[in-house]
Amino acid sequence: MQAAPVRATAIPSFATALRAVESLLMSGGQRTARRNAWTSVLEDRRRARDRVETQLVLDRTGATRP
Repeated sequence: MQAAPVRATAIPSFATALRAVESLLMSGGQRTARRNAWTSVLEDRRRARDRVETQLVLDRTGATRP
């Protein structure tokens, strides 16, 4: 007698589920706009982090702010 085959189905992550719902509710243009906006937010955060790091270096070296 053989054991019954086991089916393993991966449970989607919350982000994957959210993307699936988003794709059902929004048209392609809105999805793209949303993705572009999020990319812009991430880039703004990166630039802000760079400014803080640069200011710390300037403060340590005794340089004055422009």
